Amino acid sequence: MAIQTVGIIGAGTMGNGIAQACAVAGVNVVMVDIAQAAVDKGVATVAGSLDRLIKKDKLTAAQKDAALALIKGSTNYDDLKSAQLVIEAATENHELKLKILKQVDAMLAPEVIIASNTSSISITQLAAATSRAERFIGMHFFNPVPMMALVEIIRGYLTSDATHDAVKELAVKLGKSPITVKNAPGFVVNRILVPMINEAFFVLAEGLATAEDIDAGMKLGCNQPIGPLALADMIGLDVCLAVMEVYLEQFGDSKYRPCPLLKEMVAAGQLGRKTGRGVYTY
Repeated sequence: MAIQTVGIIGAGTMGNGIAQACAVAGVNVVMVDIAQAAVDKGVATVAGSLDRLIKKDKLTAAQKDAALALIKGSTNYDDLKSAQLVIEAATENHELKLKILKQVDAMLAPEVIIASNTSSISITQLAAATSRAERFIGMHFFNPVPMMALVEIIRGYLTSDATHDAVKELAVKLGKSPITVKNAPGFVVNRILVPMINEAFFVLAEGLATAEDIDAGMKLGCNQPIGPLALADMIGLDVCLAVMEVYLEQFGDSKYRPCPLLKEMVAAGQLGRKTGRGVYTY
């Protein structure tokens, strides 16, 4: 099944990024959020992002106009009915995602595929909240979506081959490089990345090196574009802690225990860039 129109639930950072990637690739988009202000902000963010691409000579003004013309912003879930694929890109909150998925599942035609952009919640569990587990899949984009090539395509226990193939085909059309992943906590990238960040906090807490030297070591020795502690500040220390707590609970393995220093910093409200202070001061 060729996907010509994509519905996106959530006009925030991930939602508007996915909308931009789709529109630039010539795919129609319906971007829905609960408040008109959120929808307007999402569309404005896409326009600003496209303007920056024009300044870098990566896009023409005509291409920007053509892309924006393909994005329809709305506060009405009924507008999603024109889509062959609906991507849920709401906040990473289990109850909220379940509520949204039940609502859209009830109103979409049976053949429509539903995907979740979750970075940590079980795709099998989310699929079970709908009547279309075989047409439900994880489509985990990475931030910033227009720049990052990766999409993790996560198969739930009952996801069909046809669903997987249609979504993979769309990802390639968007210029992304998809990888196929089985459903498990953290999928592939975050399963490896967040424990590495947690380990960097243990190294820092043990006084083995300064934060600057830990980050320099990983950048220069492992060719990482950003050190793990600076990356934690960017992601949000509270998010890193929450992910480690999910791993500890779901795997039941002590190797996923969060570093006490990470817990202390979160308790102190030093969450990284968003609070102006984390491992580093901003």
